[in-house]
Amino acid sequence: MDRLDHLEHLDKHLVDELAQVARETVRDELREQSRKQRRTAMLYAASGAAALYAGAALALAVGLALALGLPDWAAALITAVILGAVAYVLRGAARPGGSRPEAGQGAGAGATAPVAAPPTGPGTPYPPMPPVAPGATSTPEPGAAPTRAGTDPEQPHHRA
Repeated sequence: MDRLDHLEHLDKHLVDELAQVARETVRDELREQSRKQRRTAMLYAASGAAALYAGAALALAVGLALALGLPDWAAALITAVILGAVAYVLRGAARPGGSRPEAGQGAGAGATAPVAAPPTGPGTPYPPMPPVAPGATSTPEPGAAPTRAGTDPEQPHHRA
């Protein structure tokens, strides 16, 4: 039995040594990857700062060019409007579905826009909802009683 105890001690020692080597290898690999990512992040930050200064210089040039024929305040105002329009367009481009007007927006007063079908496909996070609740005949007016018996949204819900 003493031989088995000795082998068990050797097995534990071998497992500990292998775990130590594996930890060191993983630590070195992570350290090298983080060093590369840190360098990439610094280069992106420097690029963003340079682009910010380039945009400021461009806005200044536009303002100065407009100031040749306009009063200074008008040139500054036009430059601000141009920058605001560019920011609005970029914000719209950054949205996942682009800048589509919502239902009721973008159309004139009294105009009815066609209701677009909700997106379907493998990327849809949830199934599309029907426009009218099942069993409801029409849309109730604000303040009207609920259409289904016993379902008052103001009352707490309890399961029987």
